[in-house]
Amino acid sequence: MRILLVEDEPDLGAIIERTLLREKYIVDRVMDGNAAWEYLQNQWTQYTVVIFDWLLPGLSGIELCQRLRANKNAVPVLMLTAKDQIEDKVVGLDAGADDYLVKPFSNAELLARVRALQRRSQHLQPMQLKIGCLTLNYSTFTIAFTDRATHSQTIPLTAKEFQLLEYFMQHPNQILSRDQIVNQVWSMQAEPGSNVVPAQMRLLRRKLAEYGCEGIIETVHGIGYRLNTPSYDES
Repeated sequence: MRILLVEDEPDLGAIIERTLLREKYIVDRVMDGNAAWEYLQNQWTQYTVVIFDWLLPGLSGIELCQRLRANKNAVPVLMLTAKDQIEDKVVGLDAGADDYLVKPFSNAELLARVRALQRRSQHLQPMQLKIGCLTLNYSTFTIAFTDRATHSQTIPLTAKEFQLLEYFMQHPNQILSRDQIVNQVWSMQAEPGSNVVPAQMRLLRRKLAEYGCEGIIETVHGIGYRLNTPSYDES
């Protein structure tokens, strides 16, 4: 679950980013519209929701919405603004925004509106993502593994483990390269070192093995990693 946040007020942007990170979102935060458009044109990155301030340096939030819709990009847009007149809301919605949040607002309302936009998104995953004998639970940030005897083990996950498994489960049985994983699971600002992905994968596989879920993630030497999805329904 990845969000692009475009807010030119540093303090407010930092507060919103921390709020979203606590909810296990991957957040790319920029402070002007031109940088936001560059992020949105990255073919390797898919956003669940984007959050635009109305007034931005460079391209405004309205212009960003118009560009997105002109390019047939249907990602849900939440517009943040101090403008609270009905006429202003109409302008924002007509430009392509899906929802409108007037400043000041509470963190709770922001998160509720983001969740509501997720439910409308074509990229939305349900509260549970099930692939084979694995079930990822979005409400508890855990994964359940059901073995051949139909015994289920619930495995707690860190934020990064959850994000990695979500990405793999969205692309089962596909080889994902290090660059693909970095582009989708780390924020643009993170710039992880060359050994970060292998280190995280070792930790994740070690944890899965501790709960009896071994061999699910395979290293494809020289290429990347693949999530194998055994199913015991026919055993």
